[in-house]
Amino acid sequence: MSRGRPSRATVYARLDNAVAELRDRLGGLPSPKESEAIWSDIWHQEAHHSTALEGNTLVLREVQKLLDEGRAVGAKPLADYLDVKGYADAARWVYAQALEPDARIDGLINLQELRRIHHLAMTPVWDVAPPEQAGDEEGPGNFRRHDIHPFPGGMTPASWVLVEALLADWLDGVDKTLGRIGNDKPSDEPLPERLARLHNEFEQVHPFLDGNGRTGRLALNLVLVRLGYPPVIIFKQQRDAYLTAMRKADAGDYGPLGELVARAMLDNLNRFIVPSVAGTARLIPLAALADRDFTIAALRQAAQRGRLDAVQGGDGIWRTSRRAVATYKRTKHSRRR
Repeated sequence: MSRGRPSRATVYARLDNAVAELRDRLGGLPSPKESEAIWSDIWHQEAHHSTALEGNTLVLREVQKLLDEGRAVGAKPLADYLDVKGYADAARWVYAQALEPDARIDGLINLQELRRIHHLAMTPVWDVAPPEQAGDEEGPGNFRRHDIHPFPGGMTPASWVLVEALLADWLDGVDKTLGRIGNDKPSDEPLPERLARLHNEFEQVHPFLDGNGRTGRLALNLVLVRLGYPPVIIFKQQRDAYLTAMRKADAGDYGPLGELVARAMLDNLNRFIVPSVAGTARLIPLAALADRDFTIAALRQAAQRGRLDAVQGGDGIWRTSRRAVATYKRTKHSRRR
């Protein structure tokens, strides 16, 4: 039997299992105050990749220097540095509001938060390089006041006169679509595809003159973290796949975008969150411990052969600890001899 890329259904099932593991065994998502290092890693990655999707030229090292030290290393356009700075400020606010809000929130996201995200993300770059067609009333945090031409692929954003009404419907739809998560009447539509549909519907409204992609991804992450799920990072290498999936979603096929979202959530869980919250001795799935030295398949094989101290649960998932993997790496060759 072929061992190629897992099916979409398999990815969705793995995500469900990983999130259940995080909630039931590891205490759920840690707050920024509890695990600053986790959120800092995600923060750097998201600020880099989400702006790169829109054409930003800074590399990850330059983003890290800018955000950690306030240094603009390299010789990139000023607008690129301000673009990253604004997005990073908005992302930090999103994580804080999602996990430790300043005030009581009605619903998963509201209009004021949406406008705040856009204002934070776009103000720095807008001040030095505003869109040519921007009017006085269309600045950061304000809705556009004229129509936008169709995009490549055929999607035509809504008329500007409909934006506020459509956004009100979208915000209501977020709660109706996702508000049943965790109760006894779940939707038949897989969660990643519900998220994909909401993300795509926001982009079709295109409420702002510029920065809709960045704002839409940040709004998606605000909702995700409030629901106890990891945020999504779409990597710049995935840009073509992301745009293709969005065009398919425009036509009503949310599967490809849903799969992209699910894989991104799993990636953040396994790379940043689970290994950090589990400690060195706690048992966690092999997927959260795979790295450049050992793939999941290599760790599973070592566990099955008894070389890696691991246990297989009743759900069929092999689990081990970071300490056990470190021991296996250290003694791997001596055991073979």
